[in-house]
Amino acid sequence: MTKTITVDDLKSLLNIIAEAMTREKDRLCELDGVIGDADHGIAMELGFSGAAKAVVPLDSATADPTLVFNTAAKAFLNAVGASSGPLYGTALMRAGAAVKGKPSLTDDDMVDAFVALAKGIQDRGKAEVGEKTMVDAWAPAATACRAARDEGRSLADCLSEALIAAEAGTEATKHMVATKGRSSRLGERALGHIDPGAASATVVISCFKGFFLP
Repeated sequence: MTKTITVDDLKSLLNIIAEAMTREKDRLCELDGVIGDADHGIAMELGFSGAAKAVVPLDSATADPTLVFNTAAKAFLNAVGASSGPLYGTALMRAGAAVKGKPSLTDDDMVDAFVALAKGIQDRGKAEVGEKTMVDAWAPAATACRAARDEGRSLADCLSEALIAAEAGTEATKHMVATKGRSSRLGERALGHIDPGAASATVVISCFKGFFLP
């Protein structure tokens, strides 16, 4: 039996992601210190903490999932001026647009929101797979999630496949030369290092998977 995904569920999911970013902040900053300016973990913690706090006052009886995503998007953008702010702000707004007009979400709706979120990041960042960015995690995750859904699998299975793809994509960034962002200035010196944006994307996707496990 398919579980309906409510506004309260989405609030809880955002809180879980925020808590995960607090735990992972130092690791993400360390990864970023090698190829960037060592603040990616701080930005992701600020963004998702801001998003999680912003949705708390929403009235669960009258709010809909789109309002949750849009409120989270604005809060993330307000909290983070770095590149991850516009990227995740756009992503969350796209997720909201994908489920517009729905008072609650089905499993299929959640897959649509997840895929739209990933596409928002790719569109805003104007990046392709293979350029050593968070798209190397998000794009294959979205493809795997959608493929599993098309096979009629459960939401938990779809997100499990998404996480496997994201982890593989993140690991693959070790062998890439960056063409976007600050790390692109390092050229081949960035080889052997995981992209911090892909690593944080995998944290987010892991939270999605964990939250929707039956």
